[in-house]
Amino acid sequence: MNNKTAAFERILTIMNELREQCPWDKKQTIETLRPLTIEETYELSDVILRNDWKGIKEELGDILLHVVFYARIGEEQAEFDIADIINTLCDKLIARHPHIYGDITVKDDEEVKKNWEMLKLKEGKRTVLGGVPSSLPALIKAYRIQDKAAQVKFEWENIEDVWKKVEEEKQELREAVSDGDPLKIEEEFGDLLFAMVNYSRFLKVDAEAALERTNIKFMRRFNFIEERANASGKALSSMTLEEMDAIWNEAKQIGL
Repeated sequence: MNNKTAAFERILTIMNELREQCPWDKKQTIETLRPLTIEETYELSDVILRNDWKGIKEELGDILLHVVFYARIGEEQAEFDIADIINTLCDKLIARHPHIYGDITVKDDEEVKKNWEMLKLKEGKRTVLGGVPSSLPALIKAYRIQDKAAQVKFEWENIEDVWKKVEEEKQELREAVSDGDPLKIEEEFGDLLFAMVNYSRFLKVDAEAALERTNIKFMRRFNFIEERANASGKALSSMTLEEMDAIWNEAKQIGL
């Protein structure tokens, strides 16, 4: 038994012991684990954005724990066990990579993605967009919807056309703001965001990650303003915008 196999056997043994002996672990169901799994996924996302490899290792372990936990519950319910999960995954990977395990030839990664979507439809997926989870955050969902539609060639031909769409949606939002209809403003704002996400795809930029990095940058610089204010004995509420903006620019200059 190699180290990887031994480690996997170890977590399965520990999971069995916890499920049988720990009062908290014994009480858990797939429903109670669900929000915790979502939280762990976001925690993994956070450390990935920080390029924190130690944190990534830890958070991946937490997600693996959840996979093993669901497998144990599935086994108790006589639905599936960890071997079923792994073998189902292996079978799917082999079936969806005919360019590796079959006689299909592909020229690049985009062709692989298109074949993947076509194979999913052949496997019984009813619609192209049917695999997009309804509970995804809106920005990620927009990206995934557009990406899936593109696999069946529902797509702009070039990036210039995508930018023209962004400009069109921006103008429609300005007109809605001028008209003062709140519902129309919201609709046009959503259309502009959707168009911008599409533009991000053509730029090969992850819109969700880009926005989160901007969130983090803003928080870093704003915290710097707050620290400077505290050090000078001032409250933020008593500072002028010009004073705060000057410290903001200082934060930019020192690389925050």
